[in-house]
Amino acid sequence: MGRKETYTQKRKRISDAKSNLEHPTKVAATGKPKSTTNAPVEDDTSRPTAVFKPTQGRDWTVSVALPGSIIANAQSHDLKTTMVGQIARALSVFCVDEVVVFDDGNAHPAGKPVTVSNDGYTGKSDPDRFLVEILSFLETPPHLRKLLFPMQPNLKSAGTLPSLDLPHHLKAKEWCPYREGVTLPGSGNEGTLVEAGLRIPVTVEDEIPENHRVTLKFLPDAELATKDYKAEAIKAEAVSPEIPREEAGYYWGFAVRKAASLSTVFTESKFEGGYDMTIGTSERGVNFERIFSDDEEQKVGKFRHLLIVFGGVAGLEVAVKNDAELKNLGVADAKAMFDRWINVCPGQGSRTIRTEEAVWIGLMGLRRLVVNN
Repeated sequence: MGRKETYTQKRKRISDAKSNLEHPTKVAATGKPKSTTNAPVEDDTSRPTAVFKPTQGRDWTVSVALPGSIIANAQSHDLKTTMVGQIARALSVFCVDEVVVFDDGNAHPAGKPVTVSNDGYTGKSDPDRFLVEILSFLETPPHLRKLLFPMQPNLKSAGTLPSLDLPHHLKAKEWCPYREGVTLPGSGNEGTLVEAGLRIPVTVEDEIPENHRVTLKFLPDAELATKDYKAEAIKAEAVSPEIPREEAGYYWGFAVRKAASLSTVFTESKFEGGYDMTIGTSERGVNFERIFSDDEEQKVGKFRHLLIVFGGVAGLEVAVKNDAELKNLGVADAKAMFDRWINVCPGQGSRTIRTEEAVWIGLMGLRRLVVNN
Protein backbone atom coordinates (compact mmCIF):
# COMPACT_ATOMS: atom_id res chain seq x y z
CA MET A 1 0.00 0.00 0.00
CA GLY A 2 1.52 3.30 -1.13
CA ARG A 3 1.94 6.41 0.95
CA LYS A 4 -1.38 8.00 2.01
CA GLU A 5 -3.29 5.27 0.07
CA THR A 6 -6.42 4.08 1.83
CA TYR A 7 -7.56 0.44 1.80
CA THR A 8 -10.47 1.45 -0.43
CA GLN A 9 -8.11 3.03 -2.94
CA LYS A 10 -5.87 -0.05 -2.82
CA ARG A 11 -8.77 -2.38 -3.55
CA LYS A 12 -9.83 -0.19 -6.47
CA ARG A 13 -6.26 -0.14 -7.84
CA ILE A 14 -6.02 -3.95 -7.67
CA SER A 15 -9.46 -4.33 -9.24
CA ASP A 16 -8.51 -2.02 -12.12
CA ALA A 17 -5.26 -3.92 -12.66
CA LYS A 18 -7.13 -7.25 -12.88
CA SER A 19 -9.62 -5.74 -15.31
CA ASN A 20 -6.80 -4.54 -17.54
CA LEU A 21 -5.27 -8.03 -17.55
CA GLU A 22 -8.57 -9.67 -18.46
CA HIS A 23 -9.38 -7.06 -21.12
CA PRO A 24 -6.01 -5.79 -22.42
CA THR A 25 -7.52 -4.11 -25.49
CA LYS A 26 -9.76 -1.81 -23.47
CA VAL A 27 -7.28 0.49 -21.79
CA ALA A 28 -3.81 1.49 -22.91
CA ALA A 29 -1.01 2.55 -20.60
CA THR A 30 -2.05 6.16 -21.13
CA GLY A 31 -5.55 5.43 -19.86
CA LYS A 32 -7.12 5.92 -23.30
CA PRO A 33 -8.99 3.18 -25.12
CA LYS A 34 -6.88 1.10 -27.51
CA SER A 35 -7.82 0.67 -31.12
CA THR A 36 -8.97 -2.87 -31.85
CA THR A 37 -9.01 -2.46 -35.62
CA ASN A 38 -5.79 -4.41 -36.21
CA ALA A 39 -6.06 -6.67 -33.16
CA PRO A 40 -5.52 -10.31 -34.24
CA VAL A 41 -8.45 -12.66 -33.69
CA GLU A 42 -7.41 -15.49 -31.44
CA ASP A 43 -8.58 -19.03 -32.26
CA ASP A 44 -10.42 -20.86 -29.54
CA THR A 45 -8.27 -23.99 -29.12
CA SER A 46 -10.03 -25.20 -25.98
CA ARG A 47 -12.34 -27.40 -28.08
CA PRO A 48 -11.73 -29.51 -31.19
CA THR A 49 -12.72 -27.80 -34.43
CA ALA A 50 -12.07 -30.66 -36.88
CA VAL A 51 -15.67 -31.88 -36.73
CA PHE A 52 -16.69 -34.23 -39.54
CA LYS A 53 -19.07 -32.42 -41.88
CA PRO A 54 -20.88 -34.50 -44.52
CA THR A 55 -21.28 -33.06 -47.99
CA GLN A 56 -23.21 -35.64 -50.00
CA GLY A 57 -24.22 -39.30 -49.88
CA ARG A 58 -21.47 -41.88 -50.33
CA ASP A 59 -22.01 -45.37 -51.76
CA TRP A 60 -18.36 -46.49 -51.74
CA THR A 61 -16.55 -47.98 -48.74
CA VAL A 62 -13.09 -48.61 -47.32
CA SER A 63 -12.34 -51.86 -45.47
CA VAL A 64 -9.27 -52.99 -43.56
CA ALA A 65 -8.35 -56.60 -42.70
CA LEU A 66 -5.69 -57.68 -40.22
CA PRO A 67 -4.86 -60.84 -38.25
CA GLY A 68 -5.73 -61.29 -34.58
CA SER A 69 -2.36 -62.97 -34.04
CA ILE A 70 -0.79 -59.54 -33.52
CA ILE A 71 -2.44 -59.54 -30.08
CA ALA A 72 -0.66 -62.75 -29.11
CA ASN A 73 2.65 -61.02 -29.77
CA ALA A 74 2.03 -58.47 -26.97
CA GLN A 75 3.34 -59.67 -23.61
CA SER A 76 0.77 -58.25 -21.17
CA HIS A 77 -2.93 -57.48 -21.02
CA ASP A 78 -2.31 -53.73 -20.91
CA LEU A 79 -0.05 -53.88 -23.96
CA LYS A 80 -2.64 -55.94 -25.85
CA THR A 81 -5.37 -53.44 -24.97
CA THR A 82 -3.22 -50.44 -25.91
CA MET A 83 -2.43 -52.03 -29.27
CA VAL A 84 -6.15 -52.37 -30.05
CA GLY A 85 -6.68 -48.75 -29.03
CA GLN A 86 -4.00 -47.57 -31.48
CA ILE A 87 -5.59 -49.54 -34.32
CA ALA A 88 -9.08 -48.26 -33.47
CA ARG A 89 -7.83 -44.67 -33.51
CA ALA A 90 -6.30 -45.16 -36.98
CA LEU A 91 -9.51 -46.71 -38.35
CA SER A 92 -11.49 -43.76 -36.98
CA VAL A 93 -9.17 -40.98 -38.12
CA PHE A 94 -9.11 -42.30 -41.70
CA CYS A 95 -12.85 -43.06 -41.87
CA VAL A 96 -12.60 -46.83 -42.38
CA ASP A 97 -16.07 -48.35 -42.80
CA GLU A 98 -15.30 -52.01 -42.01
CA VAL A 99 -12.56 -53.90 -40.19
CA VAL A 100 -12.15 -57.65 -40.63
CA VAL A 101 -10.17 -59.65 -38.08
CA PHE A 102 -8.94 -62.92 -39.61
CA ASP A 103 -7.11 -65.97 -38.31
CA ASP A 104 -3.73 -66.33 -40.03
CA GLY A 105 -2.91 -69.56 -38.14
CA ASN A 106 0.05 -67.91 -36.45
CA ALA A 107 -1.41 -67.00 -33.05
CA HIS A 108 0.14 -69.95 -31.20
CA PRO A 109 3.64 -71.39 -31.72
CA ALA A 110 3.63 -74.96 -33.03
CA GLY A 111 3.92 -77.57 -30.29
CA LYS A 112 3.21 -75.08 -27.49
CA PRO A 113 0.03 -75.76 -25.46
CA VAL A 114 -2.68 -73.09 -25.59
CA THR A 115 -3.44 -71.50 -22.22
CA VAL A 116 -7.19 -71.22 -21.66
CA SER A 117 -8.36 -68.90 -18.88
CA ASN A 118 -11.22 -70.05 -16.66
CA ASP A 119 -12.66 -66.53 -16.32
CA GLY A 120 -13.31 -66.04 -20.06
CA TYR A 121 -10.20 -64.00 -20.83
CA THR A 122 -9.11 -64.70 -24.42
CA GLY A 123 -6.07 -62.48 -24.88
CA LYS A 124 -3.88 -65.61 -25.06
CA SER A 125 -6.23 -68.42 -26.08
CA ASP A 126 -8.26 -66.57 -28.74
CA PRO A 127 -6.63 -63.26 -29.71
CA ASP A 128 -9.01 -62.84 -32.66
CA ARG A 129 -11.96 -62.64 -30.28
CA PHE A 130 -10.04 -60.30 -27.97
CA LEU A 131 -9.39 -57.90 -30.84
CA VAL A 132 -12.99 -58.09 -32.11
CA GLU A 133 -14.52 -57.42 -28.69
CA ILE A 134 -12.43 -54.36 -27.86
CA LEU A 135 -12.83 -52.87 -31.35
CA SER A 136 -16.61 -53.35 -31.07
CA PHE A 137 -16.63 -51.81 -27.59
CA LEU A 138 -14.68 -48.73 -28.67
CA GLU A 139 -16.81 -48.16 -31.79
CA THR A 140 -20.04 -48.24 -29.73
CA PRO A 141 -21.30 -44.84 -28.46
CA PRO A 142 -20.23 -44.50 -24.80
CA HIS A 143 -23.77 -44.11 -23.43
CA LEU A 144 -24.77 -47.48 -24.92
CA ARG A 145 -21.83 -49.59 -23.78
CA LYS A 146 -23.25 -50.60 -20.41
CA LEU A 147 -26.37 -51.93 -22.13
CA LEU A 148 -24.48 -53.94 -24.77
CA PHE A 149 -21.30 -55.03 -23.02
CA PRO A 150 -21.54 -56.71 -19.63
CA MET A 151 -18.43 -56.72 -17.46
CA GLN A 152 -15.91 -59.21 -18.85
CA PRO A 153 -12.16 -59.81 -18.51
CA ASN A 154 -11.30 -58.81 -22.09
CA LEU A 155 -12.69 -55.32 -21.49
CA LYS A 156 -11.33 -54.66 -18.01
CA SER A 157 -8.90 -51.97 -19.28
CA ALA A 158 -10.79 -50.83 -22.39
CA GLY A 159 -12.33 -47.88 -20.55
CA THR A 160 -8.89 -46.30 -20.12
CA LEU A 161 -8.24 -46.09 -23.87
CA PRO A 162 -8.45 -42.75 -25.70
CA SER A 163 -11.93 -41.92 -26.99
CA LEU A 164 -12.60 -42.40 -30.70
CA ASP A 165 -14.96 -39.39 -30.66
CA LEU A 166 -16.77 -40.59 -33.78
CA PRO A 167 -19.58 -38.61 -35.47
CA HIS A 168 -22.20 -40.98 -34.03
CA HIS A 169 -20.81 -40.64 -30.49
CA LEU A 170 -23.30 -37.87 -29.81
CA LYS A 171 -23.89 -36.05 -26.55
CA ALA A 172 -27.41 -35.57 -25.18
CA LYS A 173 -27.78 -31.99 -26.48
CA GLU A 174 -26.17 -32.59 -29.87
CA TRP A 175 -28.57 -32.98 -32.77
CA CYS A 176 -28.15 -35.22 -35.79
CA PRO A 177 -30.85 -36.63 -38.11
CA TYR A 178 -29.48 -40.09 -37.27
CA ARG A 179 -28.50 -41.70 -33.99
CA GLU A 180 -27.53 -45.07 -32.51
CA GLY A 181 -29.65 -46.71 -29.83
CA VAL A 182 -30.41 -49.91 -27.94
CA THR A 183 -33.90 -51.40 -27.73
CA LEU A 184 -35.47 -51.57 -24.29
CA PRO A 185 -37.78 -54.21 -22.79
CA GLY A 186 -41.53 -53.61 -22.50
CA SER A 187 -42.58 -52.88 -26.07
CA GLY A 188 -46.24 -51.90 -26.26
CA ASN A 189 -48.90 -51.10 -28.82
CA GLU A 190 -47.09 -47.89 -29.74
CA GLY A 191 -43.94 -49.73 -30.81
CA THR A 192 -40.47 -50.22 -29.38
CA LEU A 193 -38.67 -47.91 -26.98
CA VAL A 194 -35.03 -47.23 -27.82
CA GLU A 195 -32.41 -45.77 -25.48
CA ALA A 196 -30.48 -43.24 -27.55
CA GLY A 197 -28.99 -40.91 -24.96
CA LEU A 198 -31.75 -38.29 -25.22
CA ARG A 199 -33.99 -36.93 -22.44
CA ILE A 200 -36.51 -39.74 -23.01
CA PRO A 201 -36.32 -43.03 -24.97
CA VAL A 202 -37.09 -42.81 -28.68
CA THR A 203 -40.25 -44.48 -30.02
CA VAL A 204 -40.02 -46.74 -33.08
CA GLU A 205 -43.14 -48.25 -34.66
CA ASP A 206 -41.48 -51.58 -35.50
CA GLU A 207 -41.39 -54.32 -32.91
CA ILE A 208 -37.73 -55.14 -32.29
CA PRO A 209 -36.38 -57.60 -29.68
CA GLU A 210 -34.84 -56.00 -26.61
CA ASN A 211 -31.14 -55.34 -26.18
CA HIS A 212 -30.50 -54.90 -29.91
CA ARG A 213 -28.44 -52.04 -31.29
CA VAL A 214 -30.30 -50.09 -33.97
CA THR A 215 -29.61 -47.10 -36.19
CA LEU A 216 -32.32 -44.46 -35.96
CA LYS A 217 -33.50 -41.96 -38.55
CA PHE A 218 -35.62 -39.30 -36.88
CA LEU A 219 -39.03 -38.30 -38.22
CA PRO A 220 -40.01 -34.65 -38.87
CA ASP A 221 -40.42 -32.54 -35.69
CA ALA A 222 -38.26 -34.97 -33.70
CA GLU A 223 -35.64 -32.28 -33.12
CA LEU A 224 -38.26 -30.02 -31.53
CA ALA A 225 -39.47 -32.90 -29.37
CA THR A 226 -35.97 -33.43 -27.98
CA LYS A 227 -36.00 -29.86 -26.64
CA ASP A 228 -39.67 -29.58 -25.67
CA TYR A 229 -40.07 -31.10 -22.20
CA LYS A 230 -43.84 -31.22 -22.71
CA ALA A 231 -43.47 -33.56 -25.69
CA GLU A 232 -44.29 -37.12 -24.65
CA ALA A 233 -42.57 -38.91 -27.54
CA ILE A 234 -39.56 -38.59 -29.83
CA LYS A 235 -40.27 -40.61 -32.95
CA ALA A 236 -37.87 -42.27 -35.39
CA GLU A 237 -37.61 -45.24 -37.71
CA ALA A 238 -35.07 -48.06 -37.55
CA VAL A 239 -32.83 -48.11 -40.64
CA SER A 240 -29.74 -49.92 -41.92
CA PRO A 241 -26.42 -48.75 -40.40
CA GLU A 242 -25.34 -47.82 -43.95
CA ILE A 243 -28.14 -45.26 -44.39
CA PRO A 244 -26.38 -42.28 -42.68
CA ARG A 245 -23.43 -42.78 -45.06
CA GLU A 246 -25.40 -43.52 -48.21
CA GLU A 247 -28.07 -40.82 -47.78
CA ALA A 248 -26.18 -37.97 -46.13
CA GLY A 249 -22.48 -38.86 -46.35
CA TYR A 250 -21.86 -39.23 -42.61
CA TYR A 251 -18.93 -41.32 -41.48
CA TRP A 252 -20.80 -43.69 -39.17
CA GLY A 253 -18.02 -45.70 -37.55
CA PHE A 254 -16.75 -49.12 -38.56
CA ALA A 255 -18.45 -52.50 -38.68
CA VAL A 256 -16.42 -55.32 -37.13
CA ARG A 257 -16.34 -58.76 -38.75
CA LYS A 258 -14.48 -61.92 -37.75
CA ALA A 259 -13.15 -64.24 -40.45
CA ALA A 260 -11.91 -67.79 -39.93
CA SER A 261 -9.11 -67.41 -42.50
CA LEU A 262 -7.68 -65.05 -45.09
CA SER A 263 -9.78 -66.57 -47.87
CA THR A 264 -13.04 -65.98 -45.96
CA VAL A 265 -12.19 -62.28 -45.75
CA PHE A 266 -13.04 -62.28 -49.46
CA THR A 267 -15.71 -64.98 -49.72
CA GLU A 268 -17.83 -63.72 -46.80
CA SER A 269 -17.87 -60.06 -47.82
CA LYS A 270 -21.17 -58.36 -46.99
CA PHE A 271 -21.00 -56.26 -50.16
CA GLU A 272 -22.77 -57.43 -53.29
CA GLY A 273 -20.09 -58.49 -55.75
CA GLY A 274 -17.40 -58.38 -53.03
CA TYR A 275 -14.42 -56.01 -53.07
CA ASP A 276 -13.60 -54.57 -56.49
CA MET A 277 -10.14 -53.35 -55.45
CA THR A 278 -7.92 -55.33 -53.06
CA ILE A 279 -4.52 -54.20 -51.83
CA GLY A 280 -2.10 -56.44 -49.95
CA THR A 281 0.73 -54.86 -47.95
CA SER A 282 4.23 -56.31 -47.63
CA GLU A 283 7.82 -55.16 -47.35
CA ARG A 284 8.31 -57.21 -50.54
CA GLY A 285 5.71 -55.20 -52.44
CA VAL A 286 6.24 -52.36 -54.92
CA ASN A 287 6.53 -48.75 -53.76
CA PHE A 288 3.00 -47.57 -52.91
CA GLU A 289 3.59 -44.34 -54.87
CA ARG A 290 3.28 -46.34 -58.09
CA ILE A 291 -0.49 -46.70 -57.61
CA PHE A 292 -0.71 -42.92 -58.09
CA SER A 293 1.57 -42.89 -61.13
CA ASP A 294 0.86 -43.28 -64.85
CA ASP A 295 1.95 -46.91 -64.64
CA GLU A 296 -1.02 -48.68 -66.26
CA GLU A 297 -0.16 -51.91 -64.46
CA GLN A 298 -0.12 -50.39 -60.96
CA LYS A 299 -2.27 -47.26 -60.89
CA VAL A 300 -5.65 -47.45 -59.18
CA GLY A 301 -8.74 -45.67 -60.50
CA LYS A 302 -12.20 -45.32 -59.03
CA PHE A 303 -13.43 -48.09 -56.73
CA ARG A 304 -16.70 -49.14 -55.12
CA HIS A 305 -15.44 -51.29 -52.24
CA LEU A 306 -11.76 -51.03 -51.35
CA LEU A 307 -10.05 -53.65 -49.17
CA ILE A 308 -6.59 -53.07 -47.63
CA VAL A 309 -5.04 -56.11 -45.95
CA PHE A 310 -2.21 -56.01 -43.42
CA GLY A 311 -0.19 -59.02 -42.29
CA GLY A 312 1.01 -60.08 -38.86
CA VAL A 313 4.49 -60.70 -37.52
CA ALA A 314 5.34 -63.18 -40.31
CA GLY A 315 3.51 -61.30 -43.06
CA LEU A 316 0.59 -62.28 -45.29
CA GLU A 317 2.61 -65.14 -46.72
CA VAL A 318 2.05 -67.23 -43.59
CA ALA A 319 -1.69 -66.54 -43.74
CA VAL A 320 -1.79 -67.97 -47.27
CA LYS A 321 0.33 -70.97 -46.25
CA ASN A 322 -1.98 -71.80 -43.30
CA ASP A 323 -5.25 -71.36 -45.23
CA ALA A 324 -6.69 -74.79 -46.02
CA GLU A 325 -9.05 -73.47 -48.70
CA LEU A 326 -6.26 -71.72 -50.57
CA LYS A 327 -4.11 -74.83 -50.26
CA ASN A 328 -6.86 -76.90 -51.89
CA LEU A 329 -7.06 -74.37 -54.72
CA GLY A 330 -3.31 -74.55 -55.22
CA VAL A 331 -2.72 -70.90 -54.26
CA ALA A 332 0.77 -70.50 -52.77
CA ASP A 333 1.76 -66.97 -53.75
CA ALA A 334 0.32 -64.29 -51.46
CA LYS A 335 0.82 -61.64 -54.12
CA ALA A 336 -1.59 -63.46 -56.43
CA MET A 337 -4.41 -62.93 -53.93
CA PHE A 338 -4.57 -59.17 -54.50
CA ASP A 339 -5.08 -56.62 -57.27
CA ARG A 340 -2.10 -54.65 -55.92
CA TRP A 341 0.84 -55.75 -53.76
CA ILE A 342 2.51 -52.72 -52.19
CA ASN A 343 5.11 -51.61 -49.66
CA VAL A 344 3.63 -48.76 -47.58
CA CYS A 345 7.01 -47.66 -46.18
CA PRO A 346 9.88 -48.27 -48.63
CA GLY A 347 13.34 -47.58 -47.22
CA GLN A 348 12.27 -48.16 -43.62
CA GLY A 349 14.92 -47.48 -40.98
CA SER A 350 13.80 -50.15 -38.54
CA ARG A 351 14.12 -53.80 -39.54
CA THR A 352 10.48 -54.35 -38.69
CA ILE A 353 7.26 -52.33 -38.78
CA ARG A 354 4.62 -53.47 -36.32
CA THR A 355 1.13 -54.04 -37.68
CA GLU A 356 -0.41 -51.27 -35.58
CA GLU A 357 2.23 -48.93 -37.05
CA ALA A 358 1.67 -50.24 -40.58
CA VAL A 359 -2.06 -49.46 -40.29
CA TRP A 360 -1.32 -45.80 -39.56
CA ILE A 361 1.40 -45.56 -42.22
CA GLY A 362 -0.62 -47.41 -44.83
CA LEU A 363 -3.86 -45.49 -44.37
CA MET A 364 -1.97 -42.20 -44.48
CA GLY A 365 -0.10 -43.24 -47.62
CA LEU A 366 -3.30 -44.35 -49.35
CA ARG A 367 -5.26 -41.30 -48.22
CA ARG A 368 -5.07 -39.74 -51.71
CA LEU A 369 -6.70 -42.84 -53.16
CA VAL A 370 -9.70 -42.39 -50.87
CA VAL A 371 -10.00 -38.61 -51.19
CA ASN A 372 -9.77 -38.72 -54.98
CA ASN A 373 -12.52 -41.32 -55.19
